[in-house]
Amino acid sequence: MKSSPVRDILAVLGRGDIISFAGGIPDPTLFELEDFRESFEYVFAHQGARALQYASTIGEPELREQAALRLSRHLPTTANQVQVTSGSQEGLYLAATTLVDPGDVVLVERPTYLTAVQAFTLVGARLVGVESDDDGMLPDELEDAIEAYGPKLVYLIPTFQNPTGRTMSAERRAAIADVLVRTGVPLLEDDPYGELRFEGEALPPIAAQPGMAARTVLLNSASKVMAPGVRVGWLRAEGQILRSLEIAKQGVGLQTAVTDQLAVAHYLATYDLDAHIAHVAGIYRVRRDAMLASLDARMPEGATATRPEGGMFVWVRVGGDQDSALVLPKAVDLGVAFVPGWPFYAGEPDRTTMRLSFVTNSPETIDEGLARLAAAWGW
Repeated sequence: MKSSPVRDILAVLGRGDIISFAGGIPDPTLFELEDFRESFEYVFAHQGARALQYASTIGEPELREQAALRLSRHLPTTANQVQVTSGSQEGLYLAATTLVDPGDVVLVERPTYLTAVQAFTLVGARLVGVESDDDGMLPDELEDAIEAYGPKLVYLIPTFQNPTGRTMSAERRAAIADVLVRTGVPLLEDDPYGELRFEGEALPPIAAQPGMAARTVLLNSASKVMAPGVRVGWLRAEGQILRSLEIAKQGVGLQTAVTDQLAVAHYLATYDLDAHIAHVAGIYRVRRDAMLASLDARMPEGATATRPEGGMFVWVRVGGDQDSALVLPKAVDLGVAFVPGWPFYAGEPDRTTMRLSFVTNSPETIDEGLARLAAAWGW
């Protein structure tokens, strides 16, 4: 049992003088507090007894209907194809528990979401990283890995990937889908950031590609676009796998908090989430630009940083022989925190990498934080 490095870092950041680029934490000043207050008041005024009672494992009908409406923008979905979860992280663990037996191989991007590594490891999976470029996982490499390892499933974050911020192009999505359909390998597609787009065209999930809907478990969440504290997410699946996921959730947590489900359902039905997302994305875009400009001014020759079209993260590869895990304590001493890159890899990591989140801090704070970070690295 290994802890999440992000959680470990966040646990020691109680000092008020530390500028944190560590967690993908939405800016709390942007939460729609009054809208949420009204939504919870509505629930207790009109659905109070129901909100405090046991409920079905699959989720409240109102929330499943609202989730299906949002998913149907890119992929036709009914409420009967939706399972409510306590955030997309629970959905990821449920899928791992349901689809993977000890010793099974799961193919992931290099690098990939570190808590997915944690979830798959907990169920005894063997993770194999597949090479990726700026457009995502390489289809030829994926096909070779499927032939070599016979994986139980493939796990991808195609849009604003955590940790790199990269987005898989439309052409790459089609190519990946073609490989998966031909080889019969299921997909676990994680999409918590997809609506946080600053520029470019929105792309449908891989699940919307021909032949993919029935072989994909698609994860989604309210955490990044609404508020993580309510711990509400949902997944889309079809056929027997949906029932299996429901049974797994019965064993893990029985049900997601009914009060939160009903409040989120009311919020989605009553308020304009798209307008809120557009407002937040405009602010995050300014912060992304500030981080990239500050990095460009400070990074040494040979270092690179991704330039995401949305989401929350920039991925930096410093190169050379420095280990970001060894730089982190120096950075914290100087009042800045980040996440070293090594935990995001299945297999041999690139230890000169780090993940930086730009969403929580103002442009001025970002620049000061990166000045401290540059000093820690010796730039």
